[in-house]
Amino acid sequence: MNELIGRVFSFEKHTFPNQSDLYGRLARDGQSPKALMISCADSRIVPEHIMQAEPGDLFVCRNAGNIVPPYATQNGGVTSTVEYAVLALGIRDIIVCGHSDCGAMKAVANPAGLEKMPNVAAWLKHSSAAEQVVSSAYDDLDPVARVRAVSLENVVAQLAHLRTHPSVAAGIARGEIALHGWFVDINEGMVLGLDGETGRFVPLRESDALPVALPHRQRLASGVEFAAAAE
Repeated sequence: MNELIGRVFSFEKHTFPNQSDLYGRLARDGQSPKALMISCADSRIVPEHIMQAEPGDLFVCRNAGNIVPPYATQNGGVTSTVEYAVLALGIRDIIVCGHSDCGAMKAVANPAGLEKMPNVAAWLKHSSAAEQVVSSAYDDLDPVARVRAVSLENVVAQLAHLRTHPSVAAGIARGEIALHGWFVDINEGMVLGLDGETGRFVPLRESDALPVALPHRQRLASGVEFAAAAE
């Protein structure tokens, strides 16, 4: 802990003076982050570090298992963060980011031992769909491969939950919000992205087009709105 406290002093003495113009601009003009990232609280996964982001670039929400509960009238921290990001900050890209060797997903794959953590057990029920998909649609997997599959399917499940949030659903319908599903392989130092066209995760490569789970594209179910818009 003393080492961490020492870094605060380093921030005051070195980091802040070297970026004083940036912090001054953020203090004066407020924030305009480019994306919302919902990631795991695991200490090995630092969204700003992965994206090489500067202060002000990312709006970040972290929790065990990078979970987005389906929308409900009951207030919650993730729900409020999503709503604020979309409606107050005008964010157009939302990233759900899972990772390898995730403790939360290990518990989803094998819940033994959660008896003493009832709040954690209740929280992880939001990942039940991922476990069900792996149990029913995948061939027999060894424990390590099973956790990885659950982790990947969990990103897909949380993206589906995101679409139940009214602010997100409306933004998607207008073509103003894109959804991204990412997975960080800690051991390989690699980021995978969900390709919405194929449903598979592929490595992010500088030379290739960015895989997007749901691109910016207007989606209106009724032709009435299209006709009204054309008049």
